[in-house]
Amino acid sequence: MTADDGRVETSMFERLGGAAFFADFTRVFYEGIKRDAVISAMYPEDDFAEAERRLRMFLEQYWGGPTTYSDERGHPRLRMRHAPFVIDPDARDRWLEHARCAWEFACAEHHVSAADAQTLWDYLHASAFAMVNSLPQL
Repeated sequence: MTADDGRVETSMFERLGGAAFFADFTRVFYEGIKRDAVISAMYPEDDFAEAERRLRMFLEQYWGGPTTYSDERGHPRLRMRHAPFVIDPDARDRWLEHARCAWEFACAEHHVSAADAQTLWDYLHASAFAMVNSLPQL
């Protein structure tokens, strides 16, 4: 992409490190998810590899990479796809804990700038809060 002043702009996908960044992020993320009794219970035992692939494709597409996710699965419909699961503040916080570990690893491994790392973290944080669909009873 070219800016109005003629500079070539790179996508966030490219600045983060392309497919390698997202492969590292999702690998580390799902390593944590598999060890988390609350979150891992939301996945069929034999679906972790496919879930990792879906998240990787979604994030790659969202940040300007290949459109494989939509090509294969259509519109992301994140809230609809997560609706069958009870996602309460505890599940959200656990998800964010694993996302933070993966984010820190991938950002360090791929020498991501502080500004791009913060942009990615802000998105992950906001997305986790948006997925909450169950609040504790008072």
